[in-house]
Amino acid sequence: SCAVLITSNGHNRSLVANLAAAECFTKDHLDDPEVSKIVANAEIYYSSGFFLTVSIETIMEVAQVAHRRNKYFMMNLSAPFLPIYYKKQMMQAMPYVDILFGNETEALAFAKENNFEISDMKEIALKMTTLPKENPNRPRVVIITQGTLPVIVAKGN
Repeated sequence: SCAVLITSNGHNRSLVANLAAAECFTKDHLDDPEVSKIVANAEIYYSSGFFLTVSIETIMEVAQVAHRRNKYFMMNLSAPFLPIYYKKQMMQAMPYVDILFGNETEALAFAKENNFEISDMKEIALKMTTLPKENPNRPRVVIITQGTLPVIVAKGN
């Protein structure tokens, strides 16, 4: 669950997440027959970046299933602290990410932590598309929101 506060026609925004039971999630959950069937038959796979703090093993299992089945795997950067404190986990999952979502503060944190040495949002989005990818036949799409400014969408180069 989360609470979102938007003021000044979208110029100011804040999100507070309550991960609650998600913090207890383990890869064993995927072994449940009902869950296993859902994972095996999904058309699209998505993980919040917050899940990097809980179970990278689960993210990797689902990402690899998506890859084997040639289905889309999507992830959200979720918060500026994640590329800093969970960089290893994020970069472990990144090769499987077909569509990456984030906002401008998350993208800047990601760029800084990965030594992009750029701060222009369009350049950051393009650079993110060129990170190593398991499925080279499907270019990565990066979508960066910027509050009241236009959304940036980058694909491949």
